[in-house]
Amino acid sequence: MAHERYTRFFRELTNTQVALVGGKNASLGELYNQLTPKGINVPDGFASTADAYWLFLDENQLRQPLTELLATLDEQEFSNLPAVGAQARALLRGATLPAPVAAALAAAYKELSARHPGAEMPVAVRSSATAEDLPSASFAGQHDSFLNVRGEQAVLQACQQCFVSLFNDRAIRYRIQNGFEHLRVALSVGVQAMVRSDLASAGVAFTIEPETGHDQLIYLTGSWGLGENVVQGAVNPDEFYLFKPSVRNGCRALVSKKLGNKAKTMAYAQTQNQAALGIENTDTPAARRATFVLTDAEAEQLGRWCLQIEEHYGMPMDIEWAKDGVTDRIYIVQARPETIHHGRRALRLHEYHLTEKGPVLATGKAVGSQIASGVARIIDSPADGHRLQPGEILVTDITSPDWNAVLRKAAVIVTNKGGRTSHAAIVARELGLSAVVGTLNATEKIQDGQLITVSCAEGDEGKIFDGALAWQETDLDLEQVALPRTKPLLILADPDRALQLARYPSQGVGLMRMEFVINSAIRIHPMALVNFDELEDPAARAEIAQLTAQYASKPEYFVDKLAQAIGFVAAAFYPRQVIVRMSDFKTNEYANLLGGRQFEPTEENPMLGFRGASRYYSPQYREGFRLECEALRRVHHDMGLTNVKAMIPFCRTVAEGRQVVALMAEYGLPRGEQGLEIYVMAEIPSNVILAEDFAQVFDGFSIGSNDLTQLTLGIDRDSAIVSPLFDERNEAVTRMLAQVIRTAKACGRPIGLCGQAPSDYPDFARLLVEHGIDSISFTPDALLKGMANMVAAEQALAAAPSVAAGQAVPA
Repeated sequence: MAHERYTRFFRELTNTQVALVGGKNASLGELYNQLTPKGINVPDGFASTADAYWLFLDENQLRQPLTELLATLDEQEFSNLPAVGAQARALLRGATLPAPVAAALAAAYKELSARHPGAEMPVAVRSSATAEDLPSASFAGQHDSFLNVRGEQAVLQACQQCFVSLFNDRAIRYRIQNGFEHLRVALSVGVQAMVRSDLASAGVAFTIEPETGHDQLIYLTGSWGLGENVVQGAVNPDEFYLFKPSVRNGCRALVSKKLGNKAKTMAYAQTQNQAALGIENTDTPAARRATFVLTDAEAEQLGRWCLQIEEHYGMPMDIEWAKDGVTDRIYIVQARPETIHHGRRALRLHEYHLTEKGPVLATGKAVGSQIASGVARIIDSPADGHRLQPGEILVTDITSPDWNAVLRKAAVIVTNKGGRTSHAAIVARELGLSAVVGTLNATEKIQDGQLITVSCAEGDEGKIFDGALAWQETDLDLEQVALPRTKPLLILADPDRALQLARYPSQGVGLMRMEFVINSAIRIHPMALVNFDELEDPAARAEIAQLTAQYASKPEYFVDKLAQAIGFVAAAFYPRQVIVRMSDFKTNEYANLLGGRQFEPTEENPMLGFRGASRYYSPQYREGFRLECEALRRVHHDMGLTNVKAMIPFCRTVAEGRQVVALMAEYGLPRGEQGLEIYVMAEIPSNVILAEDFAQVFDGFSIGSNDLTQLTLGIDRDSAIVSPLFDERNEAVTRMLAQVIRTAKACGRPIGLCGQAPSDYPDFARLLVEHGIDSISFTPDALLKGMANMVAAEQALAAAPSVAAGQAVPA
């Protein structure tokens, strides 16, 4: 039957039929057959077969002229590619669909429409090459797709246009560069029921974090309207991260979400004269820009589906989704193997670190982790690509597959539009480049020919600086890094660096500073949120109202932002431990938060005043501490991230330690529940002297060497006058260290230290190792040096143990 030879419905296809209908359509058949019974929505549809394409070539006698034409192509410089490509497309455009193929397509469209009643049912018509979407090479984006195609004649016309697109310039170049013979690749056309995402939202999902390859996170992006804006990188989308083990365990899996500006909405055009004019892009209203495209529940549902798809295929997947605005149902419209990180095992890290700063011209999403300086070249279209010289920095509004040849010459890519799944971001990763995408205004703020520095080495945010700045590069071979027996941990402030830092050879996070999150992401004093109606500062009230506009209650803003930050770090490092220190601002620092001055006393010496544990149970801050506890409870209990431990700073007495632990239990964090451990900072002499008593209240200790040194020696560490006397290696301090380590170990409690000294001073690292400390936490830039000091100390101790454990060593 013509139907069986030239078209197949998705219900008739599986993933084994790539040669018949291409990777995209074979995958749709697999999804429809295997995963719709499991509750995953996949729109119905059909595909033309490779036989239909071959008959199209043969009946129009196109094989020989195409072969002869393509033989004239300059395959080294591609100097005549535009001319050759245009002639090839003209041959296919002037041809006629064979009658059996046209009849089979028309009959399949009629049957699809009959099963989905409606006049001239709208469909998506997409190209699927027979060598497409393989783990080793993806043809994604090389060929054309058409949305909101209505009526039999429009469908036939769109199908032929898909055949024509097999000879797009970019597709011709791609086949040559990837070793595919032009006339051994057929084009199958997928015709799929349109999801009315023009009335709702759509986007892309990766079952592996696309930037670092972290395989325990699902990354979703989305924007309002049809999904092409996200696929093409035309908008800065919303972002959602879900933690796979939490998905599997039925816990709250959404660990982080970030609002994109979603400037454009792609929707159906009001009139349609031909297949290519079925859609239009309009400005997104401000209210919609400020609203997430998915509810938390919808993101969780998508996360569950993505994990099911990954487990079905047995590999990381790149997935397209769409939400129907009429039915509110979410659909999976495409799934293909992820090609950037698939099968890759990162054993080397190349670290970059700026050593000077300059004026910031623009910022956006960082792709990669490199720093580069060079001449900025503003290019408006691929036709002007000759202006970009090798090694220059490409600055443009947006890129598409037509830009591929230009992008290969760039040292760095900078775009106004797009997110982490945009074309520019994907190509940058493939080429091993860095990019800053979604800057909004780079082409306005950067001048053509200007000397600039682009840094993607500072976490999530990429920055473009004026001028050529200096930086350092370090090549880290992770296979060659010697690991000490004593646990090396990280000190982490910025959660945006968590995925990058999780690749380091540490055993977790020994200190996550809550203050950084409160200061940079939240910005509001927690008591100003609890007592918003009593705020006296009208300017603060207005700004807080604006920041919290998307939340049902003001306190929920604090809890949600903090829980997302902690959850993201915990997911990045899971199952390694992450010790989160509860807030340790001083009164003058709290006062600088929005609305803070109304709730903070003025102190002569904030360093020794109202800080740490004493704040938590005080009526002046108790409700603020409740919000901190709720955020931690949400991460540990609801998200199932039980690798998180809480830590109480500046706990002066055993009694107030008991009081804080009891208060945490009252606020939903009972010590021991679901394995929750609560540590205490050992940073006050009383913590050392009464360590045995503190060990009955807390599960572990972390030595804060800076505060312990200043309080043991009576030195204000911020005073330039007496700063030369500040020395962690002073014998009074080292005896304190030895005593608290000895006591902690006798009580069966783990003990670590956070500070710079073990990386700066090998003898200090040796002292800690000799006394049997369990872990040492370092800032990221000091980790490798600190680990080397630890290994050397362990080797020296093994070779010639000079000190019995628990015995103090003079500096």
